[in-house]
Amino acid sequence: MNRKKLNDLEWLEFDLLANTGKVWHAVFLRSGGFSGGQFASLNVCLEVGDVPENVNANLKCIQEHLKATIPAWNRLVGSNNVHGKALGLVDHKSPNLLPNCDGLLTQTPGISIITQHADCQVALFYDPINHAAATVHAGWRGSAVNIYAHAIAQMQHYFHSHPADLLVCISPSLGPLKAEFINYRTELPQIFWPFQVRPNYFDFWAISEWQLKEAGIQPEHIEVARISTYENSADFFSYRRDRVTGRNATCITLK
Repeated sequence: MNRKKLNDLEWLEFDLLANTGKVWHAVFLRSGGFSGGQFASLNVCLEVGDVPENVNANLKCIQEHLKATIPAWNRLVGSNNVHGKALGLVDHKSPNLLPNCDGLLTQTPGISIITQHADCQVALFYDPINHAAATVHAGWRGSAVNIYAHAIAQMQHYFHSHPADLLVCISPSLGPLKAEFINYRTELPQIFWPFQVRPNYFDFWAISEWQLKEAGIQPEHIEVARISTYENSADFFSYRRDRVTGRNATCITLK
């Protein structure tokens, strides 16, 4: 991943997506915003106890950055993350927030589909053949129901995407050294159990790679950040680490 900065905002970009020249994307780091305390400073979630005025100012900061960066940029569209596998289809008629879903799909240029996260993975999907994109939120519950395979099926349905053509990039998230599941026998499917790096600790980066390959994604079309949100407090919010905390933002926009 490449680290970028413009004015007060900092973000990460994936090589796999940057090299296409057809999308703009970012994993925004937690600096450069207006929130304070546990939410310092670019918290994008209104539902974690932060001052609403600060969150709105943070979102406006991201919007102004996108507007200045992307020609013909239109607006942000987000989802509220319910730890399931429902995905919403986004076009020019969509509201700014799609409720009750953990992912967004679009074939509409200029709309930034955005996902908030703290420890959970956000996967960015891009179909360079049909020029379509998705952003998918996956915590352990999403992984357990294989939301990534569902997202691929939805892209096939809506955009006629072929899994072998898709590029998939997974954001910084909870690393295997901190992913403890003491009740894994009742919480995680048995097929995940071999992914333990030591008793009760699981490598969800490897699980996600395996799920994507099983769904037909080519190994060379997968880029996993392998950066632990828990262990990088200067850049990332972490629910496991802090409990009361903000949320980072990850987005993708078709040019």
